Amino acid sequence: MAGSFIEITAEDGGHFNAYVARPEQGSGPGIVLLQEIFGVNESMKATADRYAEEGYVVLVPDLFWRIKPGIDLGYGDADMQQALGYLNQFDADLAVNDIASTIATLRALPEHAGKVGTVGFCLGGKLAFLAAARTDVDCAVSYYGVGLEDLLDDVRSICCPMVFHFAANDAHCPPETRERISAALRTRPQIEQYVYPDCDHAFAAPQRPQYNKPAAMMAYSRTLALLRKVLGPVYDLNELWEAHCYHEFATRDVEAVMPTMVAEPYVNHVPTMTGGVGHDRLKRFYTHHFVNSNPPDTKLIPISRTIGSDRVVDEFIFSCTHSCAIDWLLPGVAPTGKYFEVPMLAVVCFRGDKLYNEHIYWDQASVLVQVGLLDPKGLPVAGIESARKLLDETLPSNTLMGSQSKV
Repeated sequence: MAGSFIEITAEDGGHFNAYVARPEQGSGPGIVLLQEIFGVNESMKATADRYAEEGYVVLVPDLFWRIKPGIDLGYGDADMQQALGYLNQFDADLAVNDIASTIATLRALPEHAGKVGTVGFCLGGKLAFLAAARTDVDCAVSYYGVGLEDLLDDVRSICCPMVFHFAANDAHCPPETRERISAALRTRPQIEQYVYPDCDHAFAAPQRPQYNKPAAMMAYSRTLALLRKVLGPVYDLNELWEAHCYHEFATRDVEAVMPTMVAEPYVNHVPTMTGGVGHDRLKRFYTHHFVNSNPPDTKLIPISRTIGSDRVVDEFIFSCTHSCAIDWLLPGVAPTGKYFEVPMLAVVCFRGDKLYNEHIYWDQASVLVQVGLLDPKGLPVAGIESARKLLDETLPSNTLMGSQSKV
C-alpha cells in the first residue's frame, strides 16, 4: 500500500506536509497519526499504512516543520541526539494548532467518511492527549506519552473517549509519576488506561530494542477496540470467518480461500507448528497439506464463538476418521483408520475485512491416544472423553486423579 504526501495550510498561514495512507476500500473514517521525536519516518509511514489496512484514511502531519521541514530520522545514537535537539526547540501549543488544521484537512478529503481520531506515540502520545483536550477530535489514543504530569489541568477538558498505554518500566514516567497521572485520568469515566508489566518506553515500536511484541499486540487490539467503537468501520467478522471456513472445508477451493486473507497472511497450528507465513508459502501449504488433506467425514461441531474488534475466538470439536494422511495435524503419520474427536480453539485475527492470521490449538496427546500412538496408562492424558465432556458437563470430572479425587 503506497502512501503519498499532501500539503496542509496552518492556522497562521504557513504550510506543512502530511503523509496520507488510504484504505483499499477507497474511503473510511479518519486517523491523525502523531509522530515520535524522529519525524515522519519509515516507522510512522508503516504504522499509517497498517491503519489504512484496517479501513482508515490516515494523515501523519510533519509537526517539526516550524523547526525544519521533512525530518526523517532513524533510531541510532546520532539520530537520537539530533531528535532531542529538535525536541528542545518544539512548541507543543503551536503543534496542537497544526493538529487542528490537520483534522480539518482530513475531514475535507473526499475519501474521508465519518469521524476522526488521533493516535500518538511518545511525543505524539502527549500530543494525542492535548488534541483530546483542546480540539474537537472524536477519540484519542496515547502510547507512553511524555510529560503528561505537567498537563494534568487539561484532563478536565477531555470529553471524548480515550485510551492510555503506559509502560511499567518507563524511565520517562516512573511509578510515582504514573500514579499521579492515573489518578487524574480516573476522574474521567470515558478514559481507559492500561499498564504493561516488564515493558519499557517505546515497547510498541518494532524497529527499537525496547519492542515487546506480546504487549504491542495487546495494546493494538485495545486501541482498535476504541477506534471501531467510536469511528467504525465495523466489519462482519462472523460472516468473513464463515466464508473462509466454507472454502477450506466445504468447497475445498484454495483459489477461493486466499482472497479472504490479507496479502501476507500466516497460519500456525500450534501443537504441530504446521502452516505457513506469507501468501506463497501459505497457499502451497493449503494446496498440498491442508485443504485437500482432510478426510471425507471431517466434521466441525461448534461450541462457542466470541467476536471482538479485530478477532474471532472459535471453540469447536474437530472429528474425523484417520483414513488419509492429515499432514497438518498428524504430520508423518500413516493413516491408522481410527476415528477421533478433539476439542480445538481457533484465534483468528483480522485486518479490516481480511483475515490476517490464525492460531489453532488442540490437545495433541488426546489425538495420539485415540489413533493408537500413545498409551494413556499411567499418564495424565485423556482420549475421546475430553471432547465428550465438552458436550456434556455432567460426565465425570477428575477421573485421571484416581483415588486422590475428592469431588
